[in-house]
Amino acid sequence: MTHPPAARALLASALSVTALLATAGCAVDDEPRPRWFSASASADGASPAVEQPAGSGAALTEAQAQAALVTEADLGEPWGPTRGARTWRDGLLKATTEDRDCMRLLDALYTEEPFGAPKGPQATSALDDGDTDAQLRYRVAAHPPADVDRTLDWMRSLPGRCGQFTATTTRGAVEGVEVRDLPLPPVGDARQALRVTLAGETEEGELTYLTMDLAAVRVGEEAITLTNAGLDEVYAEVTQQAVQLGAQRLAEIRKQGRAQI
Repeated sequence: MTHPPAARALLASALSVTALLATAGCAVDDEPRPRWFSASASADGASPAVEQPAGSGAALTEAQAQAALVTEADLGEPWGPTRGARTWRDGLLKATTEDRDCMRLLDALYTEEPFGAPKGPQATSALDDGDTDAQLRYRVAAHPPADVDRTLDWMRSLPGRCGQFTATTTRGAVEGVEVRDLPLPPVGDARQALRVTLAGETEEGELTYLTMDLAAVRVGEEAITLTNAGLDEVYAEVTQQAVQLGAQRLAEIRKQGRAQI
């Protein structure tokens, strides 16, 4: 059977996406640890930790949310303040798919807000890895705990619901998406993280893939949201240890109640 040119192009793109996803999976599993990674972490990249108490129940002030952020001072070199959004945000994350849950995931990755707009005080830090051009965005914000827990349950279901699917970018390119669970240290009151790989082609026809970690933790009435993404190495250990440090810091600040910073 002879395929028309458009069908042949789509078939070739799909085959390229499949091969690239397999290559990306191997690269992620075998990636070296970043220079600042602590040798005290356990084999799965998570340092031993204890469950943190929910705190007093009082919402944080904006100053306290700001003090709870993870910054470049915590991560050290090669991390520094962001130089602006990367072009892959619109090129790969702005995409559509038919399944409702998978589409909701794509929206959450693009907006970096799985819980929707914050309902109270919030603070955000945005950092770039000078070696790999990965970008990390870390947010502390107030959200109703029941809403956060429902969203975490939904995230927990995604490797089963949307383990592998295809999406179409705004320029009509087909990309393959793979969703896997990412273990987190046992911090906060509830937590979940995903590692998402999006594989496709640039406008010039070059094969490329984006790796993006999406992690979320509830600590009392606040939620931590972290994304760590890039077209080169994206270290799971960075995601895991930033979440651990941030959740422990937020728990300590919550113990201060509404005291002024």
